[in-house]
Amino acid sequence: MTAMAPNRTAPDLSFFLDHTSHVLRTRMAAELAEIGLTARMHCVLVHALEEERTQIQLAELGDMDKTTMVVTVDALEKAGLAERRPSSTDRRARIVAVTPAGAKLAHRSQEIVDRVHEEALGALPAKDRDVFLRAMERLVEGQLAQPVENAARRARQ
Repeated sequence: MTAMAPNRTAPDLSFFLDHTSHVLRTRMAAELAEIGLTARMHCVLVHALEEERTQIQLAELGDMDKTTMVVTVDALEKAGLAERRPSSTDRRARIVAVTPAGAKLAHRSQEIVDRVHEEALGALPAKDRDVFLRAMERLVEGQLAQPVENAARRARQ
């Protein structure tokens, strides 16, 4: 007797979210690469321009680990787009300060990010865009706000 696959009772939300996220990231990466940035570099520049922030704060905002953040800031420094400086409010802390060239590039990269997002949303009829974005915001702020801790360990059990 041959085993049968189980019947799917709901749309494959994981596939939808994974696939669209992957495609969006690859498009974003290609567009930002044309001006010499990665998505992580863009994220650091924009968040560092908003207010004085340490590498740790920027890593949290960009969902990066410490090693990735160090490599990203090193690349920004090498390109003359940012530099590490002592904090104006805490002498023990060092912040990531964006140079004038970095600020100019951050504005260009934000235009690219906004355009890529608009192009993606352009695939939806106008009346559906707001509904889709509100639904995504509800998921991100609610049910899907935080990952499950130790998910890798649980998956192996």
